[in-house]
Amino acid sequence: MTRGAHADRTAPEPGARQFLVGLVGEGIGASLTPAMHEAEARRLGLDYEYRILDLIELGRPAKEVGQILAEAAAGGFAALNITHPCKQLVLDLVDDLDADAAHLRAVNLVVFRDGRRIGYNTDWMGYRDGLAAGLAGASFDRVVQIGCGGAGAATAYALLSHGARRLDLADAVPQRASDLAQRMAAHFPRQRVNAIEPMLLPAAIAAASGVVHATPLGMFHHPGVAFDVGMLRPEAWVSDVVYRPLETELLRRAAAAGHPVLDGGRMAVGQACASLRIITGAEPDPERMREHFRTLIGAEAHGDRRRDDR
Repeated sequence: MTRGAHADRTAPEPGARQFLVGLVGEGIGASLTPAMHEAEARRLGLDYEYRILDLIELGRPAKEVGQILAEAAAGGFAALNITHPCKQLVLDLVDDLDADAAHLRAVNLVVFRDGRRIGYNTDWMGYRDGLAAGLAGASFDRVVQIGCGGAGAATAYALLSHGARRLDLADAVPQRASDLAQRMAAHFPRQRVNAIEPMLLPAAIAAASGVVHATPLGMFHHPGVAFDVGMLRPEAWVSDVVYRPLETELLRRAAAAGHPVLDGGRMAVGQACASLRIITGAEPDPERMREHFRTLIGAEAHGDRRRDDR
């Protein structure tokens, strides 16, 4: 029911701990997650195989994800990463749910342990770790976030966990921003979380210490810039969750204007790093994984493989 990520996997050391892991979702053939996991696992001395379980290629609907989980557990998988469109479906299919995943109402990692399914969300962990590593010393006094979908929920949770004092949320669908603001405010009552109308974005951006862009705008197949960086305060930082391309037009303009920037690769690598840690109990090297990720992105760009990852 699966296909391997790489046919030329380096042979592990004799006696290495063995792990079979997979990724479940739709249209995930271009995902860089398998390569990141396998390369770092080899560096850690693990016998680690990561397989793609693409629902489209398998001819299976998302509603069968529960059956896929059962098959994986019976087949000796240690864990499955979960992506679109199954992150919410899996919520009701695990035996134990990590508190953060429960707050976010999304699971992107299911670990099979002692006959039980344990659900986690490492998306927010990846973004939080990216903030700490990539924006050390930056102010989080007032942050504006554009986009309140799945990625936006993870970044909002990470920003507040990281200590953002005020978070203004905006979305093209105002109700989505309102819903996310209410959910986040309930979990972070000592911090200010507001939903703002799109027409109020310019004023909010002008007053912000940082701006997070969490929509698909800027991907290879969705070109564009979410806002005019000329509205930013001189010391404000800009973060983008898009990583194909790694340097989006938004980040290029912000960096050219002298603003600190955080690319979407930080979140992608961070979630992979956190997943690997939870699955194996080993301690991955995030900077080593980031360098490998940048190499993969560079090779992809050189080959002009312009496909968006989910």
